[in-house]
Amino acid sequence: MSDLLKNIANYSSDRISLKNISLENYISTENLLQNKKGKNNATNLPPKGEFVTKYEIGDILVSNIRPYLKKIWYANNIGGSSSDVLTIKVNKENNSKFVYYALFRDEFFDYVMAGSKGTKMPRGDKNQVMNFSVPKFDYFSQTQISKVLSDLDTKIELNNKINAELEAMAKLIYDYWFVQFDFPNEEGKPYKSSGGKMVWDEELKREIPEGWEVKNLSQWIDKDKSGDWGKELREGNYSERVFCIRGADLNGLNGKGEVKAPERYILEKNSHKILEPHDLIVEISGGSPIQSTGRMAYITNESLERFDAPIICSNFCKAVTLKDEKSLYNFAFEWIQAYNNGVLFGYEGKTSGIKNLLFESFVSAYYVSVPTKQLIEKFYDFMTPLEQKKQKNLLENQKLSELRDWLLPMLMNGQVKVS
Repeated sequence: MSDLLKNIANYSSDRISLKNISLENYISTENLLQNKKGKNNATNLPPKGEFVTKYEIGDILVSNIRPYLKKIWYANNIGGSSSDVLTIKVNKENNSKFVYYALFRDEFFDYVMAGSKGTKMPRGDKNQVMNFSVPKFDYFSQTQISKVLSDLDTKIELNNKINAELEAMAKLIYDYWFVQFDFPNEEGKPYKSSGGKMVWDEELKREIPEGWEVKNLSQWIDKDKSGDWGKELREGNYSERVFCIRGADLNGLNGKGEVKAPERYILEKNSHKILEPHDLIVEISGGSPIQSTGRMAYITNESLERFDAPIICSNFCKAVTLKDEKSLYNFAFEWIQAYNNGVLFGYEGKTSGIKNLLFESFVSAYYVSVPTKQLIEKFYDFMTPLEQKKQKNLLENQKLSELRDWLLPMLMNGQVKVS
């Protein structure tokens, strides 16, 4: 049995003043995350107007632009949403969390896409959306079903919060040691603040700690591994089963989204392209007008455990191996800092409208300060358990998501019941 969405919910008609809106409680298509990953804080507020649509705790927010991106969020606070976001209020006779999971299914987004209008920027039909069929259960059963699913999501959310804290801790220590130069001296005191000797470097045009070197990034690199695409199916000498990491998968490797690396088969003779712990993957083609090429992820033993076969990078990426594997995190933070500061925009070329990173030019021209080997190893030892915990949480999230997505349709169609 089922019921139409319009019989159990309606669109919010309430309004909220922009005076009560902040980056934390404003929802637009930009800060709703793809593939049902919830939302981030907004980066911009509406440029004009006095009021926006109001949402409340328990409302369901769905992006109505490009429904195939599957952007949906269950509200846990009060705020405002843009006109391109469907703000759905469930009536009190139904459990709103249950309805959220009914809409969480792929078939809902497929249904909205089928009724959407436009090609480049398809937009859902609000009337058609309300005719979506929602499985019909009594309130008690709805509550039981939603609790099973939300318990899994709660654990995923907790792991994400732990990872965010681990990343913040790592960034804090990196800035403290290698930007402010207050790493522990021989007495365990902060180096620069305790009067540690600083020397002027002409290349960087700033002072660095005595005993440090200055090198370009290419001097850290031992070799690179080109990408491969192989074949979709095993045939002939294309017998090595791998997963192929694309630029779109790098954020997922870093814990900022999903990894949907396709399964491929490569030639036996190309097995040297298989990635190993301490390798780094750099996106060399892609980007956008507001995002440069050069996204990066690094490989550890723990991140490889998220796959049941070896991994390679695609032809649109490049993998590099460092001369000293313990410099992994220092190199990664230097690269990420350059990327976040927009430095890589200056090292891009275009081929047929696609931006390409001028990798060799960048690593040869970009100079950084290089700490002592002892300090590099100290930072590596600090980072390793943090990264192990982070990747363990990501692996657990992967399994929890798979379990949730496996249970969801069976709970909704009554194939599995909650006792």
